[in-house]
Amino acid sequence: MSDVHDEYVAGDVNTIDGDESEEDFSNAENAVTATAVLEYIAKSLAEDPSAVSVDVSERQGKVVLSLSVGPGDMGRVIGRRGRTAQAIRALVGAAGARDGVTTSVDIVD
Repeated sequence: MSDVHDEYVAGDVNTIDGDESEEDFSNAENAVTATAVLEYIAKSLAEDPSAVSVDVSERQGKVVLSLSVGPGDMGRVIGRRGRTAQAIRALVGAAGARDGVTTSVDIVD
């Protein structure tokens, strides 16, 4: 059990460092895992993986991932009744939560 008068230990999770600020980076730069997951899934689904591109931007505190695929792959990525797109959004949302950001996936023409 620790006492209030214990010495500071570097790396102690129960202390607050004044040197580091979480606002030094934008949310878009922190969405590395979410971006990688979206790119991996889209390239796995597409017949032409070289046409897949992911653009990252930030809007109202959310990270917006814009997915572009070839014209022949649009139906594969969206799926019947949008079920594949919905599953992609759920997986990317979970990856974004791991990064500590809120994500949104837009599938663009």
